[in-house]
Amino acid sequence: MSATTKTAKTVLISGASIAGPALALWLHRYGFTPTVVERAPELRTGGYKVDIRGTAIEVCRRMGILDEIRAKSTDMRGGSYVDTAGRTIGELPADIFGGRVEEDDEIMRGELARILYDRTREDVEYLFDDSIADIADDPADAEGVTVTFESGTVRRFDLVVGADGLHSNTRKLAFGPEERFKRHLGAYISIFTAPNHLGLDRWETYHALPGKLVCVYSSAGETDAKNLFIFSSPELPHDPRDVTAQKRALTDRFTGDGWEIPRLLGHAARAEDFYLDSMSLVEMDRWSTGRVVLLGDAAHCSSPASGQGTGLALIGAYVLAGELARAGGDHTVAFARYEQRMRPGVEQNQKMAEGFVKEMTVGSKWKIALRMFMVRTLPKTPWKNLIAKKIRDGIQAAANAVPIENYDTTGTPAATRPTVTA
Repeated sequence: MSATTKTAKTVLISGASIAGPALALWLHRYGFTPTVVERAPELRTGGYKVDIRGTAIEVCRRMGILDEIRAKSTDMRGGSYVDTAGRTIGELPADIFGGRVEEDDEIMRGELARILYDRTREDVEYLFDDSIADIADDPADAEGVTVTFESGTVRRFDLVVGADGLHSNTRKLAFGPEERFKRHLGAYISIFTAPNHLGLDRWETYHALPGKLVCVYSSAGETDAKNLFIFSSPELPHDPRDVTAQKRALTDRFTGDGWEIPRLLGHAARAEDFYLDSMSLVEMDRWSTGRVVLLGDAAHCSSPASGQGTGLALIGAYVLAGELARAGGDHTVAFARYEQRMRPGVEQNQKMAEGFVKEMTVGSKWKIALRMFMVRTLPKTPWKNLIAKKIRDGIQAAANAVPIENYDTTGTPAATRPTVTA
């Protein structure tokens, strides 16, 4: 460690979704003092179901939360496609529908956020209803970073981590405008909670239209349902805080469409947890500058199309904390190692996401008809297991794209234990 480099101990983390609390958990174990700041007035527990696959499963096991995740499993049984009249075109079991293997887990994003928060709230300082207004990171200052909060409070930290998502405020302050790093993939996604008027039980029901896909699902233990809309579109003027405008944009795009869509749009108008955003990638030449580093979607959003955003957030938190501990708090060394380990797997997942967005928003009626034929006939074909295996193998390769090391409580690689390179 350089004689002029102060050993980092206090770490401000912006964002209390998944990546932020996961990082806080590991940093506390390694003897750091993390603080998490969150713009929302309380923990946000909404959102869609998220996959825990591959390397992320091992990370959760080491965190000690895997049993809790499995206890809150969505336990989805499968899914079906329906036509405009609501008639079932075809059904597929969950292992084919989601490309899952036996070890994979699926949980509602809000449940995972709650698990991580409950595991850290006694040991970690949480600042809700506040955010970072300014970061003064002077390269000549070997003592830390001065942070000014929206509330007016000014504090000093050794390091700042932006774990604040696609529209990261930390990234904007430290690296520049969002437009420099965000690449729109040509589609939008919306989700919200609504009454389960279809009576679904651990089941997903899809309806496809040219350039659009609608899904209603209800997971284990839920009395309501999630309504999911995906639609192709050039980038729209978008304010992530203007929910009224977002609801209007969704309604304008789907007005006149059949099946249950008019009723679902009525649910959208009344939804309190309404969410709409672009399917976009975040692509950056580097994830750190000075004493500021980015984590999860803030650094390398792979969009919901990858299905790996949560997994990459959990893995990234593990690697970043481990490398900081291994380097004895020397951020210049740790940030470089963190990025070196994460970037190849991140790029693999982002490439996969680009292809999946196109699959979600098939652009013509004849292509939809061909897909429905495949959905209807696949369960009856002798090669269904081979096709299912091909789907699973591709997804699992992406889920295991970031190898991880074993760290002991000081962050030093544990040579007596095998390295996980799955």
